[in-house]
Formats: sequence, structure tokens, C-alpha cells
Amino acid sequence: MKVILASKSPRRRELLARIIPEFDIITAPTDETLPCGMHPREGVEVLAVRKGAAVMELASKDALIVSSDTLVEIDGTPLGKPEGREDAHRILSLLSGRVHNVHTGVAVHYGNRVFSGTHTSRVTFRKLTDEEIYSYIDTGEPMDKAGAYGIQGMGGSFVESFCGEFESIMGLSVTLTRALIDEALKEEGKDD
Repeated sequence: MKVILASKSPRRRELLARIIPEFDIITAPTDETLPCGMHPREGVEVLAVRKGAAVMELASKDALIVSSDTLVEIDGTPLGKPEGREDAHRILSLLSGRVHNVHTGVAVHYGNRVFSGTHTSRVTFRKLTDEEIYSYIDTGEPMDKAGAYGIQGMGGSFVESFCGEFESIMGLSVTLTRALIDEALKEEGKDD
């Protein structure tokens, strides 16, 4: 069985390698807009399914495809990747001294079925100064990350505490991914 990760993210590649030693990476353009009013917790699952479905069109029929999407949410508002330096400052200032949610949706496409779910972690940031925020932005680290920080990098120093799965906050819930793969393989076995 061929396994495909539908993501170019080095973090997701590292995390999937913890449970699947060998896999290919294939990505395809995907519409990442969410229906108006959809909560980010539901949205990440929709986007993960959409990303996997786009890659399914390019992959062999017997491939197992893993796809994921992560959104940071505060007070029901999704915080995606910053659009520039000032947007990163705005996002990090909004998170400063507050609790936010990190939602990670995972989808596993196998055969003609899709198995999906969402893992949510709660993260508390300590109070940040403008100097700390701009120094962090100057490193470039926040620019390609949902919520403008990476918990596994320098942004981890902003985290006072979290409740949930560290890997899910990084971008791929290892626990959920393993469970979905197991479910997909078990269901496939029932068709024999």
C-alpha cells in the first residue's frame, strides 16, 4: 500500500514519519475558503477532506492519502497565516495574555472512503510586549504559520500552558491520524 501525505509542510512530514516510515508527498491546488458562518473547528475538517480529495485525483487507486489543516481560533474567529509584518503583530497582540484554540482537522482517503476528524487543543499565551512580538516577527518564523506562531520553535516561549496534543498544535494530530488510518484499514478488510 502506498501512503501519500497531501502537504508540503515540513512539520507534517516530520509528524507523519513518527507513525508511517515511508510515504510520498503530493499536493494539489485546493480551495481553502470556508462557507460563511462555519466554525473553525468544523472548517479544518472540511479543508482536510478537500485537500485529500484533490490529491486523490492524482494518485493511484490503492493509495492511502493523509491530509490535514490547522486553524487558530479565538472567540470564534479564525486566525490564519499572517499576510505581512503588521498582520503578524495584530495576531500576536490579540493572542497575548489570552487563551485560544488550535483546531487540527485530519482526513484519510482510502479506497472510495474518507475518514476524518478534528482535534482541538487549548493554548494559553503569557502577556507579550511589543518588543518581544517584533523581535519574533523579525526571525521570519511566524509568517507561514496559522496564528503567527510555531509552538515547536521560538514561538513556544510565548506559551504559558496548553491542554491537548503538542503535535496537533504543530499541525498534525498523531493520535487522530493513527486512529483514522487504523479505521480505514479495518474497514478495507471488511470488504474482502
